[in-house]
Amino acid sequence: MDQNQVDRECVGRAFSPEGMIEARNRTWEGIEAIAEAMQPGMTEPEATHAARKVLKSLGLLQGWHAICIRFGCNTMLEYGAPSTPGVTLATQDIITIDIGPLWKGWEADAGATFVVGSDTEMLRAKHDVKLLWERVRDAWATRKLTGTDLYDFAAQEADKLGWIFDPIMAGHRVGDFPHRYNGSLRKMDASPSPYIWILEILIRHKTRQFGAYFEDLLT
Repeated sequence: MDQNQVDRECVGRAFSPEGMIEARNRTWEGIEAIAEAMQPGMTEPEATHAARKVLKSLGLLQGWHAICIRFGCNTMLEYGAPSTPGVTLATQDIITIDIGPLWKGWEADAGATFVVGSDTEMLRAKHDVKLLWERVRDAWATRKLTGTDLYDFAAQEADKLGWIFDPIMAGHRVGDFPHRYNGSLRKMDASPSPYIWILEILIRHKTRQFGAYFEDLLT
């Protein structure tokens, strides 16, 4: 491992792979519980308020990044971009949920897509974005690709599945709080180490105004 990679992947004395897995698992519990709380007619701010209540009940309210819940056309947006105001959850709709809890001093981050109703293209998006994430994860695990190559591979696989790949959600570090490196996984010119990198995948429909998102810890 060269010095640049050492610098990008440094962790603190409180770092623990087991702790990162524990934080990850708790975060997925939060994601699923938030999804169950989503109801048609909600606005995104109302959904965020509901999510805060859920996370508080699970001991996950303290976070290192803000809760991000998007509906419909807003699911195409990157984290931090302002949503189109006034969008409410419809009876046939798509939702993305992204949370970053801080659990016992370990940073977690997870995001997933959910569908209300039976829209076949939205259901396909939900399925394919996770499938794409898994393909990229497997390429990392078996071929030891660099971060840059992982995102090139993701774009190729997204095209095969019939989606537009958006590399703006480019992956990032986590660790014991606060992580020391703020560069993206997509610009990583080495194969990322386990337990400290979040792989993010954002896809968009080719003709309709929605996207799908999935992120999880590389382990």
